[in-house]
Amino acid sequence: MVSIYFEDLTPGRVFELGSVTVTKEAIIEFATRYDPQPFHVDEDAARESSFGGLIASGWHTGSLWMRLFADGVLAETDSRGSPGIEELRWRAPVRPGDTLHGTSTIIAAAPSDRDSTRGTAVVESTMTNQDGVVVMTLRSRGMFGRRPT
Repeated sequence: MVSIYFEDLTPGRVFELGSVTVTKEAIIEFATRYDPQPFHVDEDAARESSFGGLIASGWHTGSLWMRLFADGVLAETDSRGSPGIEELRWRAPVRPGDTLHGTSTIIAAAPSDRDSTRGTAVVESTMTNQDGVVVMTLRSRGMFGRRPT
């Protein structure tokens, strides 16, 4: 059910997205399918790497954020897709047992010049681990329906 429209996405609005704990099994499963580098799929090789142990693929971390964002924001909005990501940075390794917390902040919003039924919001997001270390930052744009008149 839609409860948040474009007009509600004002700069400065913060969404707390919740948390997810990353398991060794999930790291290996994701990386085996999508990013099979040794430090993501092989514990022995990972220990010998510059990371000193198994780490999650950055794409896995991004996927975890997307799930939190979909559940915490998009499920309540009239989401109309996204023209893309402007910046994505993996700031620190994500390790088995880490609990990641997502936060997203609206930094800009503008109605569409081409479609009066929607607007675009710019969102800055972070994922931090249980120690408060920022492991990922993301700036993206989303298109959202305007409140029906």
